Amino acid sequence: MASSDESAGLDVVTTGPGSKGRHRAPAATARGSWTVRADAVVEPFTRFAATYATQHPGRPISILQAGCTTVGSELDLAALRAAGADLQVSRADDDCQAAQAVADSRSELQSATLAELRQLPLAPRSLDIVQCSMLLHRIDNAELVLGRLVGALRPGGLLLLRTADRETAAGALDRMLPQFARVLAWRIVKPGEPGPFPARYEPIASAHGIEAFAGRHGLLILHRQACRPSRKQGWMAVAQAGRRLVGVLSGGHFTSGHDELRYVIRRPEDQFARVLQ
Repeated sequence: MASSDESAGLDVVTTGPGSKGRHRAPAATARGSWTVRADAVVEPFTRFAATYATQHPGRPISILQAGCTTVGSELDLAALRAAGADLQVSRADDDCQAAQAVADSRSELQSATLAELRQLPLAPRSLDIVQCSMLLHRIDNAELVLGRLVGALRPGGLLLLRTADRETAAGALDRMLPQFARVLAWRIVKPGEPGPFPARYEPIASAHGIEAFAGRHGLLILHRQACRPSRKQGWMAVAQAGRRLVGVLSGGHFTSGHDELRYVIRRPEDQFARVLQ
C-alpha cells in the first residue's frame, strides 16, 4: 500500500509487514524500516552524504556518479558544497546510444567516462561515495558491475543506489513491450529527451536481489525506500491504470504500488559487521 508525501514529489510506499494503508510518512525511521520520510528539502541521499562529510572533516570527499546520464536530484551536490563539503566528483556511464546522446547534450557530462563498465578502471578503496542511479536495470552483467563499484569504496563508504524494480508492473511493462512501443511511450512522456535506455532488468534489479547482494558482500543497509517518481499530471492517471492492469493480469505478481527502489548502503569498517534486517 502506498502513502504519499505530496510536497516531496514522490510516493513513499510501505511494503514490509505492518503496512495498513495510506498514511503520511513519519518524520523519522529506524534503520532497516521500509517506512521512511521523503523530505522536500533534504533527500535521503543528500542527508546521508552530508553526515558522512561531517564525519570526515579536513579532506575532500570523492564521489563517483555511476549512471551519470540518468542521475536525478536525489543527491544535491550544490547543497553539500554550500554546507562546506569539499567534493571531488567523477562521472561514468555505460556507452549505450542513449547515454552518449545525453552526455553530448549536457556540458557537465563532457568529461564523463562512457565505457563498458566491467572494464572501468577503479582503484580499490579509493572512493567515499558511489551514487548508482537508474543504472542497474539497464545494463548487462549488473551484479558484476555493482561488485566493482562496491570494491572501490573505502571502508565506511556509502553506496547510494536507485534503480527501477523488475518486480513492479512498470518494470514488467518496460522490459516486455516491443521496442517501437517503448520508443513511442518515451517520446510521449519525455519529449525531446534522448532515449529510451535499454531495459535489461537482471535479477539484482529488485529488493531481493539487492539485499541478497548486500548479504553476500557483508554490507550494511542503512535506508531503503520504495517510491514512484513524480510525473506530469496529465499522464499520472494513464500510467497508474497501465500499472494496475499489469498487476491484475499477472495475478498480483507484479506490484503497481511503486516503480523504483532506493537504498543507502555502507561498506562497513568492521569486517565482521552484518546486514541489518
